[in-house]
Amino acid sequence: MLKESWSLIEEHQEKVAGYFYARMFLSHPELRDLFPVHMDMQRSRLLGAIVTAVQTLEDPEKFDSYLRGLGRDHRKFHVEPEHYEVVGGALIEAMRQYAGESWSVEYDQAWADAYAVIASKMLSGAEADTNPPYWYAEVVAHERRAQDIAVFTVQPLQPLEFRAGQYVSVECPRIQPRLWRTYSVANAPRRDNTIEFHVRAVGAGWVSSALVRRLEVGDMIRLAAPMGSMTLDRRSTRDTVFIAGGTGLAPIKSLLEELTRYNRTRWVHVFFGARNREDLYDLPDLNRLAARYPWLSVVTACSDDPTFPGEQGQISDVVARYGPWNEHDFFVSGSGPMVKATLKTLAEQQVPSIRIKYDSFSEMA
Repeated sequence: MLKESWSLIEEHQEKVAGYFYARMFLSHPELRDLFPVHMDMQRSRLLGAIVTAVQTLEDPEKFDSYLRGLGRDHRKFHVEPEHYEVVGGALIEAMRQYAGESWSVEYDQAWADAYAVIASKMLSGAEADTNPPYWYAEVVAHERRAQDIAVFTVQPLQPLEFRAGQYVSVECPRIQPRLWRTYSVANAPRRDNTIEFHVRAVGAGWVSSALVRRLEVGDMIRLAAPMGSMTLDRRSTRDTVFIAGGTGLAPIKSLLEELTRYNRTRWVHVFFGARNREDLYDLPDLNRLAARYPWLSVVTACSDDPTFPGEQGQISDVVARYGPWNEHDFFVSGSGPMVKATLKTLAEQQVPSIRIKYDSFSEMA
């Protein structure tokens, strides 16, 4: 019933989100201060969270893990238990408004029941978390690798525990207060606790542009609790393929760094694709790793640079020219279209979906 009713308003998602926030702020004006001044991305992220929760309903373990993580993550907004009831009421009213006469009492009850479970799991995740709601971290290095790509390193003031392959929300109070964006960590946990990020500036994006063009050594940023399940299974003995598009290389680099600490038996293949050679911003370091570790190979490709001496075309098509791959573990990270195309290629290559982990991100504004 949830999926059926969602189909009634799916094409009106932006309007539903706008109505939801307007209703919530009108009835509880004090909540406006919890949100950023610019709400465009916030609206789409709300709908994204709802869609993800509904899509994981049939996998209880994934459903539980996702919502508990979401509850921990929302601590950074200073969300209180009483806010959940306000959000639930405004959300259902917004959906009812745009579904029109097709909406039914049964749909109302289904969403009320589902939201009660969602809120309960998010609250449980938040209450069980003994960490701070966010960590302050000092920028200790910042390097422009391309016109719109930067690699920077931060030093959290308190240790932040995470696993290679996970991502965190980032806020830069000096430049864009209350605007949070998620970025993958580009390294495995280190003894000095430093954390590296790879960021591409998206047009005049509020956060990404600031992190690439305006962030300076000495600035303080805030990091929220780590999330994501694109992590290594040390019990697996299968050879591994990493496929990265653009700054989707970040989590792949963290997984590679973890493998360098213990791997002796698994062959690892990295496919790194970009539009042009400038966007292969971390290739020198990848090549150094391949030269040092005999079990690692690197294949690069450009989709829009005919003079590039390596592979030509979309990285998903390049992967298909190698193989066979049906006995390998796969990790895929990049833009939504890149990940979708790669998953289609792997399905055609008869790679079981259970062996594929992926991290699909939209370009973060």
